Amino acid sequence: MNVNIPYVVAEVAVAHAAYEKALADNDIFQINALTWTDPQAVHYRLEDMHQRARQSRKLNASLHPFSNGKTAATTTITTFEHDHATVNTEFPELYGRRTVVWARIGPDAQPEAGLHGGWRVVASHESVMYSRRSF
Repeated sequence: MNVNIPYVVAEVAVAHAAYEKALADNDIFQINALTWTDPQAVHYRLEDMHQRARQSRKLNASLHPFSNGKTAATTTITTFEHDHATVNTEFPELYGRRTVVWARIGPDAQPEAGLHGGWRVVASHESVMYSRRSF
């Protein structure tokens, strides 16, 4: 298996930057365009959990905890072959993390898939620890 093919990493980086910007800007149109529309899509957010595309498309980005000017400290992109990737981001101000799973979805599955080379968020998970414990 080929891991981290340079041009694939670059494509995912561009798509992920667009997704992060859409979250920060509360751009529901762009968030929906970058999200897989299949009923199997799963998104675990702090306020809620969506396991159906219809629910995910009703996303209220204004409630998104990692928006509002929070700075990502570390983002790690790992790609697998040409069509799959994970992006892990840490947010030190919130002691938070976000994992986003990306897949290249063909135009037959999602008509607007030409956007960002067909890359779509197929799953995501967020977690936050509001304070660190001293040991």
